[in-house]
Amino acid sequence: MFSYRHAFHAGNHADALKHLTLLAALRHLMRKSAPLTLIDTHAGAGLYELDGAAARTAGEAEHGIARLEALYRTHFSPSNATGEQTAIKTEAVALWDYLARVASFNAGEPWRIYPGSPFLIYAAMNEPDRAAVRDRLKLFELHPTDSQALQAHVAQLRAGRQISAARQDGFEGLKALLPPPPDATGSRRALVLIDPSYEIKSDYAKVADAVEDSLRRFATGVYLIWHPIIGRAQAHDLPRRLRTLARQAERPWLHATLSVGSPPSTALQTTQPPPLRASGMFVINPPHTLAPALQTALPVLQQALARGPQAGWEVETG
Repeated sequence: MFSYRHAFHAGNHADALKHLTLLAALRHLMRKSAPLTLIDTHAGAGLYELDGAAARTAGEAEHGIARLEALYRTHFSPSNATGEQTAIKTEAVALWDYLARVASFNAGEPWRIYPGSPFLIYAAMNEPDRAAVRDRLKLFELHPTDSQALQAHVAQLRAGRQISAARQDGFEGLKALLPPPPDATGSRRALVLIDPSYEIKSDYAKVADAVEDSLRRFATGVYLIWHPIIGRAQAHDLPRRLRTLARQAERPWLHATLSVGSPPSTALQTTQPPPLRASGMFVINPPHTLAPALQTALPVLQQALARGPQAGWEVETG
């Protein structure tokens, strides 16, 4: 039950898709001064060492955030700022926001720290023009080792009651937080990130059940669900179930996918299981700015991370 550790996968292409989508949604929601309840149901350890033993085992960050670091340095270097590079940076704002946020956790090069979603969210909460709003962040992590690491990392922030981290099943913990408490004006706003490992097949059904229950409790929340794209019936069926739930609740939705393709066949001769090649982000009640943000960012992201044939991206809305 506790075999999955995100430290082995931190900074891979799936993290890039998940986190740039998350930050693009937050960028829009935080334009309004009303506070947000922010919930991460599977928070992991929060921070990851890219030069640690776990990250080096599979080397996923080398084909993910390490490539994006090179892209970031090329396009942000004043000496290399050609007109074409400046145009790409201006258009793919969501990608550059994400990379700038990762860069802020690292001094010098290469990048050695990868911030997970809890720390990316907290950094957005504490930008100078946002800190006074006092958003609240609720984190859940059931893995004993990762939960202990998460609580230690959160304690270093000295954020007080603004962040809480519980060793608890996030699917269960979510129920007590919806609907979120109203602010002084009576407004209720929430963003929920649901991204289990899906290592246990039952996670697919649990995700669908959690989304259905959440929409019943708080239909106007923004729900972001990450999922792997793999050859498994449950994985194929999940986006279809989420579309059905959104339609039944009469809520808009967005589905973004990214595939990095397959490496050459000679590179697959290894005792390690085949790496994840594609994943998706399903968003219910997406901000209206999210689709155009992803449509400009994902082509650049795919080009940077492609590993072979079948690389591609798609943004579908309904």
